[in-house]
Amino acid sequence: MNTYTSRPAVLCLSGHDPVGGAGLQADIEALIAQGCHATPVITALTIQDTVDVSDFKILEHDWVIAQAQAIVQDMPVSAIKLGMLGSLEMVDTVAQIIQGLADTPFVCDPVLRAGGGGALGKDEVGYALRSKLMPLATIVTPNLPEAQILAELPNGTADKCAQVLLKHCQNLLITGGHGDEHEVHNRLYCADGSSHTFTCARLPGEYHGSGCTLASALSGRLALGEELVSAVQSALNYTWRTLRDAEAPGRGQYIPRRLPLDFCHP
Repeated sequence: MNTYTSRPAVLCLSGHDPVGGAGLQADIEALIAQGCHATPVITALTIQDTVDVSDFKILEHDWVIAQAQAIVQDMPVSAIKLGMLGSLEMVDTVAQIIQGLADTPFVCDPVLRAGGGGALGKDEVGYALRSKLMPLATIVTPNLPEAQILAELPNGTADKCAQVLLKHCQNLLITGGHGDEHEVHNRLYCADGSSHTFTCARLPGEYHGSGCTLASALSGRLALGEELVSAVQSALNYTWRTLRDAEAPGRGQYIPRRLPLDFCHP
């Protein structure tokens, strides 16, 4: 039997999307593409398709804790990726897990809306996340609409939202693509006061799971030991390629192609 060096394990705390565009399937595929091993902990079950979300169910505290304990007692965790929470109780549950993994790189993706616009929890869940989880994160990765909710600035620019949110977190990546600009501007604000803007060509269409893909790829790059700014650039480049090559299996949004067509082919 061959024995290989283990890939870095990334603890993924996310919801399940039955069409596989977002949530844990996005996490798993994006992490495989980075050369990492995903260890998924289900926080919620959703009823959604490529058009929108219609309902969701949050798992019980004890079940989520037990899933995480089974992982961390069995293998080292090199990074944490956080996705859908959906309730105030789940914010506290996840905070308990993360506090037990101090000094582990932690990417917080504040999933507040599905790609089709449907809510995945009330706004107060976002505010609880802001106060209890963002301060624990290595980096927080909202898109601009999510940043506006978290900053309580409905029409705020990325810079204005960042001024508010950097009081709650170390590093912040606010992703673009929600306006009509020809180029997408992704803005990174760092704890040392520096900022970086990464631009890419705007692609046509709407995408289901792009935020999950980016946050997972970023957690993988950090798990591999890549420096933060470089890791953000690597994750953005990877995510753009998955959108460029996206497919349309359903009636609604495109799904990022996170693995090459010949990934498992002989």
